Amino acid sequence: MKKKSKLNSTNADKYDLYEKSVQSVEFEVQFIDKMFRKYNRGKCFDIREDFCATASISAEWVKHNKNKKAFAIDLDRKILNVAKKRINKYLSQEQSNRLQLIHGNSQSKITKKVDSVVAMNFSYWVFKDRSSLKKYFSNAYKHLKKDGILLIDAFGGYEAHQELEERTKHNGFTYVWDQHKFNPINNDLTCFIHFEFSNGSKIKRAFKYEWRLWSLPEITECLKSVGFDLVDIYMQGWDEKNDCESEKFYHVKKCDADPGWIAYIVALK
Repeated sequence: MKKKSKLNSTNADKYDLYEKSVQSVEFEVQFIDKMFRKYNRGKCFDIREDFCATASISAEWVKHNKNKKAFAIDLDRKILNVAKKRINKYLSQEQSNRLQLIHGNSQSKITKKVDSVVAMNFSYWVFKDRSSLKKYFSNAYKHLKKDGILLIDAFGGYEAHQELEERTKHNGFTYVWDQHKFNPINNDLTCFIHFEFSNGSKIKRAFKYEWRLWSLPEITECLKSVGFDLVDIYMQGWDEKNDCESEKFYHVKKCDADPGWIAYIVALK
């Protein structure tokens, strides 16, 4: 039996590494379902995944239930081609038939109305002024059915304003989050993701992000200004026993001024 080679910069797929180190699609799909049931006391059947990249949430969504459908939208044709290959590899024909990959601008692209619009991994932070952010939120609002929900995420804390690197070890590689440059005048934030391997090789700047660091009050105000009826914040909990972040998120009205935090924002139409 041929021995499996260790991960290194030449044989690793950066999209696989990203999904293993950044995303938890099983949890996010369950969270979408949970939030929809909480606010609507019904089942969520169709979603629109904006800024979808490899469309991993949409893929997990259609795997989750034979009645579920997804629209996955991204402006980058190259990443949509990657998404298509991954979908063909991991989904059955019946499942892939319920997932539609769409090339377009999430800020303006028209699709059918859905139960839930999701924009994860801080992707909407590409919009750096209120008018463009509100334009995106308005388009999301228009594509929700009555009582539909928009689900997005955010991070913050005083370390979010710092230029720093954080390393997290995973099976076969190390994930490096690089907050490379921050401008406190306009909150412009440049970040990179690097991957490092046990043989000393690296994938430097595997992913790059040019964002504005938006605060929760700013996001809430923009959401309400385009018509969302209710905006709730769910803050990630802390596992005291293992001294790490938990997978539980709690609806909060206030929280401690921690060095770092991650939150989900649920906006109800």
